[in-house]
Amino acid sequence: MVSVSAPSSSPSSLVAVTGGRVVPVVGDPVEEGTVLIEDGTIVAVGRDVAVPEHAEVVDARGRWVLPGFIEAHGHVGIHEEANGVAGNDTNEMTSPVMAGVRAIDAIDIEDEGFRDALSGGITCVVVKPGSGNPIGGQTVAIKTWGGRTIDEQVVSDAVSVKSALGENPKRVWGGKDKTPSTRLGVALVIRQAFEDARHYAAQRARAASTGEPFRVDLHLEALARVLSGELVWDQHTHRHDDIATAIRLADEFGYRLVVNHGTEGDKIADVLAERGIPVIFGPLFTSRSKVELRDRAIANLAALERAGVLVAITTDHPVVPIHFLVHEASLAVKEGLPPRAALEALTVNPARMLGLDRRVGALVPGLDGDVVVWSGDPLDVASRAERVLIRGALVYRWDEAEHRGVVVERGERFGGPRS
Repeated sequence: MVSVSAPSSSPSSLVAVTGGRVVPVVGDPVEEGTVLIEDGTIVAVGRDVAVPEHAEVVDARGRWVLPGFIEAHGHVGIHEEANGVAGNDTNEMTSPVMAGVRAIDAIDIEDEGFRDALSGGITCVVVKPGSGNPIGGQTVAIKTWGGRTIDEQVVSDAVSVKSALGENPKRVWGGKDKTPSTRLGVALVIRQAFEDARHYAAQRARAASTGEPFRVDLHLEALARVLSGELVWDQHTHRHDDIATAIRLADEFGYRLVVNHGTEGDKIADVLAERGIPVIFGPLFTSRSKVELRDRAIANLAALERAGVLVAITTDHPVVPIHFLVHEASLAVKEGLPPRAALEALTVNPARMLGLDRRVGALVPGLDGDVVVWSGDPLDVASRAERVLIRGALVYRWDEAEHRGVVVERGERFGGPRS
């Protein structure tokens, strides 16, 4: 069993995870390695790292040590579990264009999904609005535990804007007898919104140079940030023809496209690879519940990776419970995804495609001290997360005697937001 030295009366600024098989993801594994964390940031990783006497030590001998996993497309906190309609704030479906809304304004950090995330070794999640609108709103990347408020858990509030093509917005707005009711209409709404944003950005620039009054439009402001490259365009899309439409729109307006779901992406995997368009693939544990999922297959992920597409994996929580993220990766390995690629799809890949790689995604100096001690290879279904550290603070541990996970109280050993 992994042991943790007794904590001091005040939060320790120096933590060493020692003796385990350290898998940094971006480099080769280190047997009997050490990860040293100071003031929440990794400062050293290796076999011969000196551990200061006053450091708090997590003994990981016989265990695997990895970076915290990243759920790249989830609705944890805004689509709460067991709270019904009262806990579902995923879609603001009062207008097809809702670029101005922000997921952070609807996240309940007491959602049970966050505790589940810890048990699955997930330390960061990108929370996104739903897919009921052609343009659904702004996402946010957050730690899965530790803050007194959601604001203290933010990794980045400038990640992406969520958009949807295909069946969902078509069904929602067609059911209201409003545009868009077809794929033609969905693309029209997105295209017109970006044309408006272009005009808006030009007016804003003129006003800034002349000193004229300028009225801010929060929807167009968000879309202008997409056009400038500040925010990624997260495109919900399943069918290969919808993926082609996503590429066409990105070409027209020049924004950074990330395909979300990508169910039939394998059919045009060479196109995605040639264009350098990444795919957040999944969820993998679902039935063919709608037409767009007719050709769903776990093996499609391996086909994308073989073609050279940068891939991540998603549960789309709560579609699939968030702590099953690692099990989705395990099944992907069974269907042809190389084990190393599977771990990359849970860590460094989502960090890179969503601009979070300066903070999370690997065990290297300079990144956040988000470390998970596993009982064994995490891709083995029998392995479990035994210790979870976020920025060097122990937030979760497995109690073998009681056979249950124990979550550390919020704020108890968390140092607040990182500047």
